[in-house]
Amino acid sequence: MNDRAPEPLQKIGPNDVLRFLLEIFAIVTLAIFGFLAFPLPWPGVAIGIGAPLLAIVLWGLFRSPKAVFAVDPFVKAIVEIAVFSSAAISWWILGQPVVAVVFAVIAAVSGIINGRKELAG
Repeated sequence: MNDRAPEPLQKIGPNDVLRFLLEIFAIVTLAIFGFLAFPLPWPGVAIGIGAPLLAIVLWGLFRSPKAVFAVDPFVKAIVEIAVFSSAAISWWILGQPVVAVVFAVIAAVSGIINGRKELAG
């Protein structure tokens, strides 16, 4: 019989939903970038699959709510900045500066809100 009390559910706010959508957008962006910015089949396929895979692994190891490694909030911020910046830079390189800037600004504001919440609690 399991005598442990269930863990309390965390309240999911609007910024949490936004952050999830930003993560998905960044991963899809890295795949699009790999396939469009590099010649196919090589190295386009490798980068189109490898870049988002690397972002997913980094996020899962250090940044996700159930991350494998419990790290300092500043390390979490560095991982987040690396993933989101790479997505914004990818849009810039693909000739879409408006998408790059809008994504970067939204990601930065969301990251600041989340970072303040993490440091406060």
